[in-house]
Amino acid sequence: MPEFKYRAQDQNGKIIKGRTDAPDSSALHKRFHDEGLTLIDATPVVRRVALKPLKKSQLADFARQLGTLTKAGVSLVRTLEIIAHDESIGTYERDIYLKLRDRIIQGIPLSTAMEELDPAFPSLFVFMMKATEQTGNIDDTALRLAKHYTEENELEQQVKSSLTYPKILAVLIVLVVAVIFGYVLPQFEELFAEMPSLPLPTRILMAISDFVATKWYIIIIVAALVVIFGKIIIQLPAVRYQIDKIKTKGKWGKLTKVIYSARFARTLSSLYEGGIPIYNCVEVAKSTIGNAYVEAQFDEVLKRVSGGASVSDSLRDVKGFVQKLPSSIKVGEETGQLGPMLASVADDLDFYSRQALVKLTSYIEPVMIIIMAIIVGFVMIAVIKPIYDSYSTISAGV
Repeated sequence: MPEFKYRAQDQNGKIIKGRTDAPDSSALHKRFHDEGLTLIDATPVVRRVALKPLKKSQLADFARQLGTLTKAGVSLVRTLEIIAHDESIGTYERDIYLKLRDRIIQGIPLSTAMEELDPAFPSLFVFMMKATEQTGNIDDTALRLAKHYTEENELEQQVKSSLTYPKILAVLIVLVVAVIFGYVLPQFEELFAEMPSLPLPTRILMAISDFVATKWYIIIIVAALVVIFGKIIIQLPAVRYQIDKIKTKGKWGKLTKVIYSARFARTLSSLYEGGIPIYNCVEVAKSTIGNAYVEAQFDEVLKRVSGGASVSDSLRDVKGFVQKLPSSIKVGEETGQLGPMLASVADDLDFYSRQALVKLTSYIEPVMIIIMAIIVGFVMIAVIKPIYDSYSTISAGV
């Protein structure tokens, strides 16, 4: 229930201040009257929350509980209260769900309340709720959304877990290099100083080692500036567009195309089966792709769809999708089974993307190990060669 900040007066004229929950101000007036108090004023407490998008796992849990509880006959207000008071969720989620509940009590539709909390809920969720408000099948729609976001989250976690080992190797490489240049090599400085001449690899190595050992703070400052300004630059639309374009090229591009295609197909399927017009389906689904280069091509796609062209023909020239996507959509259009076909192709592409991730990871790991071996090998050669040359000179003199 909404929370009110109130001021009341008792029979002795004493002012009482506080906060309490009540369905509305009228109910609050009645409660205080029954308690022998006079309500002076009551102001709804506005929960100010810094809005940010909910994670896919959070959206999946919310949709699953929403669908399960409403299917069991629980009212929407009571459902939101139960979800909000779940001990497993965080403070931010709880505040968001309570805000939804408060707006529902005031007679605001669920989809409108979600729009007011933008960007907490994605456009897909809002559109699906808006469509289901006309049919009344909120439970089925919510469970369909739960399945959608669960599968999206699983693929996202698969990507992250597949890159965990390469990230660990990269950190190890940095640590090994830091120890070698900052601690190990300075131990040889006095020895190399006594030698009349040093090979080029050794001179380069010692110069780097000296810089790391004495000017390490410069490296940290430069690295921090690169990270900070790098994040700012990457957010620039033109830069992001070019980076996203590169993501669709080469070996890595084969994988990202599959992921983008699966993401688009699954969203399009959920929207289409929710009874939303195909133009709106495409418009919302394109915003879930996650690639500015691919999304920019949808201006032409939407123009063609609004002009009466089929979705399959409109998507055929989009660079960033696998050709299996428009081909499968065309089959669905011809057979009148577009929704099931989209769901099927999304499942297939999810499977292929997982296989591709495993394959890609198998390439990255040996490359990282080779890089580490090259660095360590170069250091060993640069250190051992002058010592070996020195012994050779001594032996020749004897």
